[in-house]
Amino acid sequence: MKITDITTKIIRLSSELWYAPHPVPSGYIPFFDFPLTILHTDEGIEGYTMDYCPLGQGIASAYAVHDIYYHDLVGHDPLNHEAIWQRLRSKQRHLYNFRETIWGNLDVALWDIKGKVAGLPIAVLLGKYRDKVPVYSSCPPQTITTPEALEQQVRLKIAQGFKGIKLQLSGGSAQDIPKLRLAREIAGSSFPLMLDSSAVLSFEDALKIGYELDDLHYEWFEEPFPDAHILQLQKLSRAIRTPVLAGETVGLFELPNYMIQGAIDIVRGDVHHKSGITGVMKAIGMCEMMGFEFEIHTAASPLLDIANLHVACAARTTRFLESHHPMFRFGLKNNPLEIREDGCQHCPEQPGLGVEIDWDWINDHTVEEIKGRRW
Repeated sequence: MKITDITTKIIRLSSELWYAPHPVPSGYIPFFDFPLTILHTDEGIEGYTMDYCPLGQGIASAYAVHDIYYHDLVGHDPLNHEAIWQRLRSKQRHLYNFRETIWGNLDVALWDIKGKVAGLPIAVLLGKYRDKVPVYSSCPPQTITTPEALEQQVRLKIAQGFKGIKLQLSGGSAQDIPKLRLAREIAGSSFPLMLDSSAVLSFEDALKIGYELDDLHYEWFEEPFPDAHILQLQKLSRAIRTPVLAGETVGLFELPNYMIQGAIDIVRGDVHHKSGITGVMKAIGMCEMMGFEFEIHTAASPLLDIANLHVACAARTTRFLESHHPMFRFGLKNNPLEIREDGCQHCPEQPGLGVEIDWDWINDHTVEEIKGRRW
């Protein structure tokens, strides 16, 4: 089997979906352009993947696939995913202006093909551990600007059946601690709550919030500082009881340093940030050998989140999956990303990614199609 060509469709959604009911801020891009990339093969089997695009980078990353990686894929056997992955890893050495996330996304399409050839879901190829994973809901910052909005969101998420709620608050200790207390009061003493501060805090502010999270029994304190601030993460992890969750933006091969230095308590990652399904399984194996939990982050892109679901169903060290804004669950029929009555996402049972793409919807929202190569 050989890969014969690459096609990418640019799927456009309005930024109004993200900001509603508020207006899109001045200076923010008015649309999200999601690249949907298709790897074609000489046996008629296709592999699908997508990319992340909230800041206008979607079209640029789509052209990068065709300009940078075409010759590393076309003419090669997609079943030899490890050989392709290692070749793309080596190429990354001089791609200074690109992250490894782009070739990680392509790795998802290789696994999709592999599963279809084998007639098995990706989770089964990985060695399925379970059939479903509990899901928590993230409340984007624009949904919880006031105490009243926070109360509405917490009650809504509980009523929808989610197994936990993550608050995304980055206003600092004075603004955020009252909201953290209110959420705990509404949710009750045992309901899982998490905090994500989006890497904006000073150490002093993070320490105040961390002590509060200890008293409120939050599940974790996510990304209080930029991941690059290893010393600050290390100091905070040692000072508070609440586990510090970080490493989301850390590349696969930098990740061991954070664990060895005691900078984080729980490791963060997903198929987008950790070099595809191949890469994230290496990260999960490393975490299990070193005794770390690995919590899977949303990729905010439906096909990548389906890949995350397969990975989570093949991993023991992942407690939850993350469900973000509904706008990121588009273009799929009988969508496995919607939670069931048991508060879980259930692993698809069909081969590969195991989803049915709604091509009518996709084509209606396609604004550009890129085929082949430019050189």
